[in-house]
Amino acid sequence: MAQGYFLTGTDTDVGKTHVAVQLIERWRRDGRRVLAMKPVASGCERAADGTLVNGDVERLVAATGQRDRELMNPYRFEPAISPHFAARDAGVEISLARLVEHYQSLARQADIVLVEGAGGWLAPLSDRLDIADLAVALDLPVMLVVGMRLGCINHARLSAQAIVDRGLPLAGWIANRIDPDMARHEDNLATLKAKIAAPLLLEVPYTGQ
Repeated sequence: MAQGYFLTGTDTDVGKTHVAVQLIERWRRDGRRVLAMKPVASGCERAADGTLVNGDVERLVAATGQRDRELMNPYRFEPAISPHFAARDAGVEISLARLVEHYQSLARQADIVLVEGAGGWLAPLSDRLDIADLAVALDLPVMLVVGMRLGCINHARLSAQAIVDRGLPLAGWIANRIDPDMARHEDNLATLKAKIAAPLLLEVPYTGQ
């Protein structure tokens, strides 16, 4: 079975997919067979044939070369809203058992499987489930994407503590510079290094993403 990692973020729009691609490309350069999973995606566009296409999923497909989008992304919704609203509106119940089954299938085909969550650590998937429940069901070490902008210290520390409180190891964190004009960027980075009890795995410069 593959080594798996669960990628979450301090918030939505902190560049999880951008970071996921960086990690995938790094592992592939090292000769690893890498597959990705995006269990739930909202904000899809409807193609001419009626299928729902998600931009984040397509970026992961381009990075890994995967073809089976259904295995990679079992749940996709058109509205760009919280997954629990999108699922409810579509009359769909997100099943942890189904997501675990898909993950296990991917894990039999790769050296590393990177699972990218939706939104932040406590983003809801239903009235009873959230992203943290999915990570626990998969029983994977977690990587935290910190969107480097004003407020990131508080968000990162709260997220890191919440991950540990759910009993999962925090494998490390990634500093993704999403605000090129962030004041005291290096000082914020130094504070996060001192306050988060996990290694800084990667610094991603601002690219416009």
